[in-house]
Amino acid sequence: MARKWLIALGAAFLFAVPVWAKDWQGVMLPDQPTQFIFGYGSLINSASRNATVGKIIPAIPVRVSAAFGYIRAWANRSSSGFTGLGLRKPGANEKASTINGVLYPVEGGDMAKYDAREQGYTRVEAPGDEIEPISWQQLPATGRICVYIPVKADGEPGVGLPAASAEFPLLQSYIDVVVEGAMDYGAPFAHELLETISDWSEYWLNDRELARRPWVYNPASSRVGEVLMETSEAAAKLKFRLFPETYAIHWAEEKAH
Repeated sequence: MARKWLIALGAAFLFAVPVWAKDWQGVMLPDQPTQFIFGYGSLINSASRNATVGKIIPAIPVRVSAAFGYIRAWANRSSSGFTGLGLRKPGANEKASTINGVLYPVEGGDMAKYDAREQGYTRVEAPGDEIEPISWQQLPATGRICVYIPVKADGEPGVGLPAASAEFPLLQSYIDVVVEGAMDYGAPFAHELLETISDWSEYWLNDRELARRPWVYNPASSRVGEVLMETSEAAAKLKFRLFPETYAIHWAEEKAH
């Protein structure tokens, strides 16, 4: 009898809800990030993004609306001698477009590390109501969202930016980083990214390691090529992509003429 009584008493304690239990509804974990970056180029690539701060930085796929007022384009000349992706203001007879990318948190002193990486760009705040999530993951409820936009000295962000040139070409290795990063979020995401890039150029240097046998070091090289060929504006310029030796000869002759 005593044993049955003890079992019943134990069950009562097991299933009873203490009247003193705290209601945790709505309580957030401490130290939530308050700063976020929207990446639309090489920052989409997880390995590239993580390398800047030396740790894994999670990101979610998002899209910035055309109301933000920019176009993604080959519009930023790097001091190392190539043209990278940037956001620029629309020109005459152009309209701003949507821009897909990723959103990720920035903690502690990591913002300074991204600032150092993005030389030639300035941080601009992006209104939260002009950003939409494009997967099951949702936007942060609070916090400041920034995006890096190219700026000339004493200029306005995204205005008067130079296009690619023979001295500042598109680099296949950079394109690989961007496209491979986008493909991590699926083929539709990668296609959308490429279709919303303007100012593709005939100044296109195939600088891959072992450029004539890229699959040795880059197993995704064939897929990157397929996605580029499926994008009309990129495909139209792809025929101008030259290996380093041919590129140097071709554009030296052009300049001489």
